[in-house]
Amino acid sequence: AIVLRPDSPADHLLAQSKVMALLAYLALSPAETFQRRDRLVGLLWPELDQVHARTALRKAVHLARSSLGAELVVSRGDEDLALAPGALWCDAVALQASAEQGHLAHAVELYRGDLMPGFHLPDCHDFDAWLEDQRAVLLESVVAACWALAENLESGSQFTDAARLARQAARLAWSNERVLRRSLGMLDRLGDRAGALRLYDQFARRLRKEMEADPSPETVKLAATLRSRNAPA
Repeated sequence: AIVLRPDSPADHLLAQSKVMALLAYLALSPAETFQRRDRLVGLLWPELDQVHARTALRKAVHLARSSLGAELVVSRGDEDLALAPGALWCDAVALQASAEQGHLAHAVELYRGDLMPGFHLPDCHDFDAWLEDQRAVLLESVVAACWALAENLESGSQFTDAARLARQAARLAWSNERVLRRSLGMLDRLGDRAGALRLYDQFARRLRKEMEADPSPETVKLAATLRSRNAPA
């Protein structure tokens, strides 16, 4: 999820979906990057002509400033907008920064599920596509952080914690069979073949339930190999 937290809360903004979308887009833009008004109105008000769309954007910016502080959204000339540095805290931005700085445990801790779960703007297809991309990037970052931590822990003989993070990575990226096979391989190396098979069985059941599909032959073959190793002599 994304959390936009100023010093003083303004919960009523949560009901203003276009304002929240605007703040999210600006918050998740690269630091100190300005966004063109034309880009913003195209994302958030594609159904309106330029005059009415720009009026809607001005109203959204006014509401954000009046609720969260006049310096929240800064302008550069007549066409560019950005969030003032440090004006808001965003967990998704903090997660990415922690991962890039090597604070992997903190990055994993910050992840609470999909970015802005359930958030959708009717008829704003470009915004929805952008949000899906951001969700994928964030998930990829946290899964990579899980793996880097798991491998460090395995190298340090902290096998219980390494196995926990391998399972976490597989569950976060649950439909990614490459991640699943990597997790099964680590659990196998750590001597937890029973745990690996449970993880595989959970995956296979969910795949059939949610996608009406079966695991790939490569994943099935790996699971069969683990079962043969785990079978009583």
